[in-house]
Amino acid sequence: MAYFAELDKNNIVLRVIVGINEDIGDGESIYTSETGTVWKKTDNNTYGNIHLTDGIPFRKNYAKIGSIYDVTRDAFIPPKPFPSWVLDEDTCTWKAPIAQPESTDTVYYIWDESIVTWVERKTGN
Repeated sequence: MAYFAELDKNNIVLRVIVGINEDIGDGESIYTSETGTVWKKTDNNTYGNIHLTDGIPFRKNYAKIGSIYDVTRDAFIPPKPFPSWVLDEDTCTWKAPIAQPESTDTVYYIWDESIVTWVERKTGN
């Protein structure tokens, strides 16, 4: 089974479908001339340029609706969660400008863009 992401004219992922894993075009993308639709193959086991089942990572990340296909990087990049976050070029994922503190059983952290930092929250325990 293979997964394919439908791209709009700006390379934004519109939807992801399951298809058969056959030799179609170059095996990694499909162009439908009748509709002008472009489909790019994606791997549901790839995230942050790591394959979750020890396979070979493919296009840095699994495509999700709203992700952008970057032609230069040959990668799917998720939507930017906050304006201050920066793209990690190796993983094509977004990172906060400062590292997230480690959570514990009683404390976790959420990002607050208004002050550009992590804010401590207590768990319900």
